[in-house]
Amino acid sequence: MTAIEKHRQERCSEAAIQAAEALLDEAKSELIYYAAVSLNGRVLTKVVPRRHFRRNIARGVQLHASAIADLTTSIGGELLCGGAQAPEVTAMPDPSTLIILPWDSEMAFVFCDLFVREDAPVNGGERSDLDVRGILRSRHADFQAATGFILKSGCEPEMSWISDTPPFSRPGLAPNYHFGTLDDNRELVQRVMSYAYSMGLDMIEGDYEDIHQIELNWMFDNAERTSDRLIMYRMLCRQVGHEFGVIASFMPKPFTGIMGNGCHHNISLWDGDRNIFEDPSDPALHVTDEARWAIGGLLQYSGAGMAVMAPTVNSYKRFADVGQFAPIEVNWGLDNKTCTVRVSASGRLEYKLPDASVNPYLSHAVILEMLERGLAQRIDPGAPSELDSARGDDSSFPALSKTLGDSVAAAVASDLVTSAIGAPMANLFVEYKSDEWQRSCAAVTDWDRAHYLEFLP
Repeated sequence: MTAIEKHRQERCSEAAIQAAEALLDEAKSELIYYAAVSLNGRVLTKVVPRRHFRRNIARGVQLHASAIADLTTSIGGELLCGGAQAPEVTAMPDPSTLIILPWDSEMAFVFCDLFVREDAPVNGGERSDLDVRGILRSRHADFQAATGFILKSGCEPEMSWISDTPPFSRPGLAPNYHFGTLDDNRELVQRVMSYAYSMGLDMIEGDYEDIHQIELNWMFDNAERTSDRLIMYRMLCRQVGHEFGVIASFMPKPFTGIMGNGCHHNISLWDGDRNIFEDPSDPALHVTDEARWAIGGLLQYSGAGMAVMAPTVNSYKRFADVGQFAPIEVNWGLDNKTCTVRVSASGRLEYKLPDASVNPYLSHAVILEMLERGLAQRIDPGAPSELDSARGDDSSFPALSKTLGDSVAAAVASDLVTSAIGAPMANLFVEYKSDEWQRSCAAVTDWDRAHYLEFLP
């Protein structure tokens, strides 16, 4: 049985199809977005009339392989991911993920898995090595087989609502947690919350953190569902931005001197209903042996995985602008908000390297690899740091890179990313991000002109 046949059998049961059709009928949805996710975490879609739903369940829809690299042409003029003659991939819908878009009930949305075309001469009907959702699902299954545990996570997606007019811009205020600045954005927050509930996100809390910046969080779940929900959250924020006439931005560092947009991953490992990081005998901040080894894995391999956690040129400006709660040293602490890993609650590790531009499927896959190595090797993280990381520490772990170019080099020098996401995706990721770094180095910026245009004589 090929992978695509297994998909039809396991994920496209008659009960699942009928449940999806009931949603479509109730909402009178006429069109469906069939969605996959690219290397960069962007949503790739085709739109198809609802009447073809069962046909697409059986046959899928076709995407050109270069879409996985966002149809990007390299600095040398080459279309990445195989060029114009690259074969198509088949996007097979998963009916259990179908939702009705709350801002337009005539439109539905369904996640798809990517497969090699069934009529391909090689590996026909097998899973695409470049399907980020499939990569995470496979890596998580391997992790569970090796350790007996599953990864649960919750993301903290900071983002910027950018406009030149209040209430989105309130220069001169110290808005963190301030009622006035949050309440000024009440209608926007209400709209985001409403759409999120309709799309299956159990929203739990949020606040206004800095000028333009709002963070709204939802309940943690297993890594796959959390990743899907982050993709949906970005989609709904984009829609709310359109409705309010502002830019909803997940750029890691839109402004100098204002806090950058992180996407901290709060993680725990579970054996059935038991969180193995939590010690019931000690409800205070505490780490079990397994939690210590997990922390050790995260710290030991953060340098090698940095390119996935901070995947853009702009990402590194979040770390360079110090004093903004972004870690710059490889360390951990008990409720120390400046560390790479913070024990934020009993049984929970907050990993602070991922930023708002992260591809959550790839980040969780790499985190799983870090955790598995930490557990297997029983890596000792050392004593928790009580220092502000901006003042430095005495970490014995490999340092964090300062640029995307250095992070890509660190990924190439290690087998971590390749082991986590597979050689085909790792190779494409390195190719794409190396080119992104080269193109940024070739770009003349406002900073260049401000510093050098009339520098001499």
